[in-house]
Amino acid sequence: QVQLVESGGGLVQPGGSLRLSCAASGSIFSINVMGWYRQAPGRLREMVAVIRDDDSTKYDDSVAGRFTISRDNVKNTVLLQMKNLQPEDTAVYYCNVDITTASGEWKIIWGKGTQVTVSS
Repeated sequence: QVQLVESGGGLVQPGGSLRLSCAASGSIFSINVMGWYRQAPGRLREMVAVIRDDDSTKYDDSVAGRFTISRDNVKNTVLLQMKNLQPEDTAVYYCNVDITTASGEWKIIWGKGTQVTVSS
């Protein structure tokens, strides 16, 4: 089995910063894509940022220039550095990985989510 452990959410004032971390563990052969998604109350889950195994990245327009995604392939970890947070960034943030398991299976795994609240 593969597990994701997320950390780093919390309450921050507008203009503040947070860093989210997600570590993958278990029967992993390779991690192809790692990413962060978010879901605000009453809204659909949306892509925030993704990073591929060649380190190419993609961001939603609403976070480009404020958020930075990075990965550590040794630790199987993906980070999301969030700066200049705004109230509209308030949501549950979910880690997502696209992996090949040690047995050769292709799987998409979701974390349980971490709450980010931006409020004064």
